[in-house]
Amino acid sequence: MLRLHPSALDITLLVIYFVAVLGIGFAARASVGTSADFLLAGRSLPAWITGLAFVSANLGATEILGQAANGAQFGVATVHYYWIGAVPAMVFLGIVMMPFYYRSKVRSVPEFLRVRYNDSTHVLNAIVFALSAVLIAGVNLYALAIVLQSLLGVNLYVGILVSAAFVLIYIGAGGLSSAIYGEVLQFFVILAGLIPLTVAAVVHVGGFADLGHKVIKAFAGNDNALHAWGGTGIGSHPANPIGGDFIGIVLGLGFVLSFGYWTTNFAEVQRALSAKDESAQRRTPIIAAYPKLLIPAVTVIPGLVAVATYKNFGKGSLTYNDAIPKLMGDLLPSGVLGIAITGLFASFMAGVAANVSSLNTVITYDLLQPYLAKNRSDRYYLGAGRVVTLIGIVLAVGTAIIADQFTNIQVYLQNLFSIFNAPIFATFILGMFWKKTSAWAGFWGLLAGVVTGTVTFVLFQVKVFESGSAIYPTFVQAVVAFGFDVVVTLAVTAVTPRPDPSTLGDIVYSRHRAKGAKTHEVWWRRPVLLGGIVLAAAAVLNVIFA
Repeated sequence: MLRLHPSALDITLLVIYFVAVLGIGFAARASVGTSADFLLAGRSLPAWITGLAFVSANLGATEILGQAANGAQFGVATVHYYWIGAVPAMVFLGIVMMPFYYRSKVRSVPEFLRVRYNDSTHVLNAIVFALSAVLIAGVNLYALAIVLQSLLGVNLYVGILVSAAFVLIYIGAGGLSSAIYGEVLQFFVILAGLIPLTVAAVVHVGGFADLGHKVIKAFAGNDNALHAWGGTGIGSHPANPIGGDFIGIVLGLGFVLSFGYWTTNFAEVQRALSAKDESAQRRTPIIAAYPKLLIPAVTVIPGLVAVATYKNFGKGSLTYNDAIPKLMGDLLPSGVLGIAITGLFASFMAGVAANVSSLNTVITYDLLQPYLAKNRSDRYYLGAGRVVTLIGIVLAVGTAIIADQFTNIQVYLQNLFSIFNAPIFATFILGMFWKKTSAWAGFWGLLAGVVTGTVTFVLFQVKVFESGSAIYPTFVQAVVAFGFDVVVTLAVTAVTPRPDPSTLGDIVYSRHRAKGAKTHEVWWRRPVLLGGIVLAAAAVLNVIFA
């Protein structure tokens, strides 16, 4: 069993972090007087705070353990999850979609579908999101329990319960505010832990040149493991370790999976919605895109070092998920190990907190207030938000057990995104940019997308469909779910009543309103300029590592 051996200093650093996070939670509790304070952070935060929280909310188990696992299993092509599969969608969210969310005055992403479509579509999206949020929170709890098991030899299931209890305390106290301010602290703690680990790992393996040679050897001589785009041509031999061609990468990951996650996943969008005004909300995901460009340096590289250093890594007792914990235990001295362990804990709690804090908002504002418990006092909804937080944590404990069945948790998460987020994105895009999309078309299109994405997943699992890797099917599932959603939406629109254009207001794209929306701000507050710079940087990095 993988075990770390922390010193008293390492444990002390970890305890200090836990105390600081609990302090943030109880400090935030003092400012919680209404349900909006607890669930929406009062919509009063500056863009730099929400921007850091936006990127930190994604720095959970999927990002740290998962992308390191991907680096070890699929090589440099893992950078596609950042430069193709994140940054463009984050910029699109800030420039194009946040104005729709802001002007519609919605409190959540599912609520937008109620405004644009109907109650049935709203409820379906809320339920789908709630299910995915619980599953994703469970993954992060599972990852946190893995570290507790490695750190102290704590039983995996006991670790899951302890981790859940801690997150419940500080999110239950301060709500979204404590989650966001905790995520800002976690962002810096995570980097403080991962940067020394990455440097030590590269030095240990003999520098980047030796790392390259050893990675190629670990991938049986396939030098495409060192290139993002090498071997992704149709029929290329040898193929890229990711197991697919550029069409699947660009359409499946770069478009459907990426845009589906970053633009409609309320766990992320909620951070932007908590910013103080439209400008701050638009800049939030774009600010987050800048550090997102560089995160591969501290996630993918450790994965490459692990597969280059340990014989048969991922195929024996050590799973791909063990890349970062194994390197930490072998390479980091006392003190630095404590910082790295603290960084891991910070990342996992950020992932749990992001999903639980968005879950309680959706259940309270999208299911209880409009349907199940109408016309109650605000105090009732505040209490309901705290109860839902508790229930969400309990459910996440149950779903954490599912993650134990996957040697690469990133593969598990991408399967969830391909089933849930891809069709939601199709429904949103059609609703925002096509005025004729009917109310019932939104419902049936979304349902068809979720069902066909699930069926495609099952067909891959039972080997009816085959793939060159475990990750590539998620790209296919995303395209299938998205495509079926679009086809069914168009078909139902053709046979059901169209909406009255006069009722759509600012929630559907209009060239006239888009031209009139320009504002005069200093250059460093202009979303289009900031977005253009980060997109150009992503393009340059794709060329360098092609």
